[in-house]
Amino acid sequence: MSSTAWILTAGFGTLVLLGMPFAFAIVLCVIAVVLTAGIEPMLVPQTLIAGTQSFSLLAIPFFMLAGELMTAGGLSQRLVRVADVLVRHLPGGMGLVVVVAALIFAAISGSAPATTAAIGAVMIPAMAERGYDRAYATALVVSAGVLAPLIPPSIAFVIWGVIAEQSIAKLFLSGVLPGLLMAGGMAFIVILQALRDKRPREPRARWPEVRAALREGIWALLAPLVVLGGIYGGAFTPTEAAVVACVYALFVGVVIERRLGWRQLPGVISRAMAISAVVMAIVAVSNGFGFLVAQEQLATKLASWLALHFHESWTMLLALNIGFFLLAAVMDEIAIMVILGPTLISIANQFGVDPIHFGAMMVTNVAIGMAAPPIGYCLFVGMAISGLKLWPVARAIMPFVLMMLVVLILVTYVPAFALALVK
Repeated sequence: MSSTAWILTAGFGTLVLLGMPFAFAIVLCVIAVVLTAGIEPMLVPQTLIAGTQSFSLLAIPFFMLAGELMTAGGLSQRLVRVADVLVRHLPGGMGLVVVVAALIFAAISGSAPATTAAIGAVMIPAMAERGYDRAYATALVVSAGVLAPLIPPSIAFVIWGVIAEQSIAKLFLSGVLPGLLMAGGMAFIVILQALRDKRPREPRARWPEVRAALREGIWALLAPLVVLGGIYGGAFTPTEAAVVACVYALFVGVVIERRLGWRQLPGVISRAMAISAVVMAIVAVSNGFGFLVAQEQLATKLASWLALHFHESWTMLLALNIGFFLLAAVMDEIAIMVILGPTLISIANQFGVDPIHFGAMMVTNVAIGMAAPPIGYCLFVGMAISGLKLWPVARAIMPFVLMMLVVLILVTYVPAFALALVK
């Protein structure tokens, strides 16, 4: 291999194993290649800026802001209460509340960290007070939080749509059934564990309580209908939908709920900007890294190697899933998508895999990576809320991760799970 190839593979891997943040590791490798390969230095900033100059990527900061506005405006608490009156009387009722509330909030924010933080801040303390193990509560919240990459509007699908140059609206639809299947799997685990532990059930909510919860939560429940209805009704694009979600959340928080004051807005905007800046920085530097990977023809070489060793599409998909999952366990998922996305797409095209189906498969893998130990992003969000260390949460989350892997297998080998609503 050339010196450039060594820097982009072994050099990058070494920096990551040494604990350097991914964005910095990527930047150092790009700079090292520029210095050693005699590439025009101005190419680096031009490539980094070009990587973020997509109208569709504007959806990321706006959906992040919408999630923060929803949380600050009290809509996440309203959603939790609605879910509580609907399912708390079932076996494992509090756990089912987490799953239902996360499903609804995911359809507003599109962000796994935002969903994990919003639901976790309410439900982890509440479950602990009701006698649930804190590690189990954290693991469940993290698992439910990563439904957000699959339930539209999804930031992960926005990024993949830009990389793959596919319809983001179709990609949104491809994640609905996998997301619901994953939520169903979580509910099954929750009920099974509740029956095994003989956990007492909560009393069924009476109709006046249900009616009051629905009346108070109506504005939160309408948010997904406004956002998704506008997208699929042709009223606005996914990026415009993100702006609409922000305006809606701001209006409800300030005018309707009156729990969001104007003095709180700078803090809310600042938190959304901080998270968005991290995501966009990773997208930018990963684009520069991906440019060098393409220039070195590493993608072509990998595709040729796979074509030589894997003659059937099912074996190729299995190999890609295993490789992607292992990388997602130790790398940032967005960086993986941006760096390897073009390579993976060319390989999928070579084997005749539908691009929308392939996108659903990759984003399902991304969702699992956000929860999987040792460095799943949402795992650390949940740990920050609960105050627990990695090992107890990692041990508690393994049944959920194994269930998610089963869903990934189904999505990979039964394309109807991804394409039934698209075609």
